[in-house]
This record gives sequence, structure tokens and C-alpha cells, in this order.
Amino acid sequence: MALRFDTLTRPAIRNLKPGDRLTEHGITAWRQASGDVRYSVNIMVDGQRIHRVIGRESQGTTRQQAEDAIAAFRTKAREGTLDLPERRKRHRLFKEAAEDYLKRIKGHPKHGKNLPRKQAHVRDKLAPFFKSARLDRIEDEQIAAFVEQRTGEGASKATINRELSTLSHMLNRAVEWKWVRTKPRIDKFGETRKQIETLTDTERAALMRAAIGDQDPATWLFVAIAMGSGMRHSEILRIKWEQVGFDSLRIHIPQAKAGTREQPILSSLATRLRDEWQARGRPKGWLFPTSRADAKSEHRTTMSKQFARTVERAGLDPDRVTPHILRHTLITELVKKGVDLPTIQRVSGHKTLQMVLRYTQLADAHVDESVSSLDASFSDAITPELHTAPKIASLANARERKKA
Repeated sequence: MALRFDTLTRPAIRNLKPGDRLTEHGITAWRQASGDVRYSVNIMVDGQRIHRVIGRESQGTTRQQAEDAIAAFRTKAREGTLDLPERRKRHRLFKEAAEDYLKRIKGHPKHGKNLPRKQAHVRDKLAPFFKSARLDRIEDEQIAAFVEQRTGEGASKATINRELSTLSHMLNRAVEWKWVRTKPRIDKFGETRKQIETLTDTERAALMRAAIGDQDPATWLFVAIAMGSGMRHSEILRIKWEQVGFDSLRIHIPQAKAGTREQPILSSLATRLRDEWQARGRPKGWLFPTSRADAKSEHRTTMSKQFARTVERAGLDPDRVTPHILRHTLITELVKKGVDLPTIQRVSGHKTLQMVLRYTQLADAHVDESVSSLDASFSDAITPELHTAPKIASLANARERKKA
């Protein structure tokens, strides 16, 4: 249906003076200083604002071309092809974009971290819910509906937050790869952090003895590195012998959670590592190589079973004592010994100091004891003689003499 114009008529366009413009039905004719007329459109189509310059009168552009452009935009919207990315004949659907996302991040040093968890989130939860929704049409309301469904299924807030993190990561990559222009806001639940657990000296000794007695000869080495460095489970299993500095007391970690870092280690651990390296014939490569011929990775990817077995042998609770508790224990001990937070951050590999500050709460009792030890000397310094009348009087007399 042809548009009827009352303002943007052809005579009115011809009579425009430089700097003047007329707008009607989303079409603007603007007489520029050069005398040329520029035509542009600014309309809403299918919930999306489209602002385009159509052309100039000197190029043969007329109001009719602007009308035709608007009609073309609306046709594309009905066909679902409006604002397609380059070299695409149709918009990406969520389920196909999800698989493309998983393929592209696989093996990426940054985006490919925690890939098995991302795969589970995408394939088991996100793709079945969003299904054939257009990726560029994922809105806040749909995300809220996903959260409502997962809550109804009994998923915890922490679990839903992890799934939303994967969704956010996928949509961020979609923007980066120019699959979509923008991403919706993704709000997560506030979470109460769990109390950080640590081991006592007695528990650590029992765990180490049990690890040495385990049938897997790699178990004690895993536990020793965790105790003596505070490294994460996955970081330990990716160590190569050539990355261990026996004399510098450092382990080079090329793919840490917060980026590449030089991990400080205890001198006693460095000695044990050197002894193990020499006992194995000074090899190169992984400290924890896989023994399976059909394994996808050249190194082990988990020591969970061996660790759980060791915990039970040590008489400890497997639900409480996980590999990560050794990391918590070492960091907490550094706090108790008064090591400054930036140094602790270098050891722990945390991205921010805010993460390190969580461990200072565990050391509160230690701080109280330290402050209490100062109490006796402080109280002795405050003697009753400081507050006696003769002392005060003598001070007053001294001031009077100074004035005289």
C-alpha cells in the first residue's frame, strides 16, 4: 500500500533551504549546505530500530527509493531475514549456535577452560530449553523463564548460577564473533559463600601418610604438590618436569585460571620433586602422564578417586576433605603468619585481592591471640603514677614557670 504524504511532498522537498529538513513516515529529506538533498529512514521494524542513509539526490536518489527501502525492511522482517550477519541466509538458532560455540572454544587457552562443565550445561540444560529460538532474540523474559523452570526442577541457586555463567559466556562470544549485535542482561542469584575448611597439622600428617601408602604411586606426589604449593587440582596435573624450577623454587604454569604465573613452592617440596625426578631417570614431559593408550589427553585429568581413597584411609571425611581443602589450608597458613596480601595473591594465583580477603576471616582467632599477647606489656606501661595528683600538679607548675 502506497504511503500518503502531506508534509514530505515533492514540491516541499524542492523548496527546502540549506540546513532545512522534513520528516514523515520515518523518511527524512535534508537539504545540505552544498545544496544536495540527503534521504534517510529511521523506523521500527519487528521491534528493532533501523536508521539508514539511503542516498543523495545528486546520486539519483528520490523519496521513492526511501519508500522502497522501508518496504524491503518490512518484507525481510516477515521472512525472518532482517539484519542477517554477513554471509548468512538465515539467522542462527540457539541449538545450532550452541554446538558451534562448543566447537570453537574447544582447545582455546582461555575460553576452553572447564569445557566438560560447559558442554553439560549447554547440551543438557540450555539447548533443550531455548531450542529453536533465534540467538539474536534471546531476551530477559526468556532467561527468567529458564531460571523459573530450573528452580521448579529443584536446582540450587549455585547450580543455576553456573548454568547462567555458561549462557553469558556463550552470548559474549556470540557478540565477539559478530553472530549477534548485543546480549541481554543476565542477573544471577546472590550466594552465601560456604565456610572455608582447612586441615589441622595432625590431619595433614595423616593424609600424607595415607597417600604414601596408596596403591597408585602418583597419589603421594599429587598430595605433596597440593600441600606444598596450594595449586589447583587441574593445574597440578598439567605440570611438566621442564616447568619445575628446583633451585628457583618456582613452577611455571602457562594455563592458570587467572593467566600465566610463576608458582612459588616450598623448598622441602622442591627437594622431594628433585629426588623423584632423579629417581625416574630425569625424564621430560608430564609429571602425571596417562597410562591408557586410548586416552584423549597425554596427562591425567583427575585424581579424585585416588584422593578420596586416601582420605578414607586417613580416617577423614571425604565429603569435607577434597583436593581444594589443601589449597585453602596453605593460603590460610600464610595469612596467619602475617604474609602481606599481594604476596599471598602471587602464591594463590587469585585474580583479585578481594578473593584473598576471604581467607583473612579464618585467621581472626589467630589475630585475636596476637593482639592479646600485646595486652600485658601495654597494661604495664600504663601505671597509676601517670594519673596521680602530684604528677599533674608538677606538670602545671612547670607550665607556669615556662610562662614566667
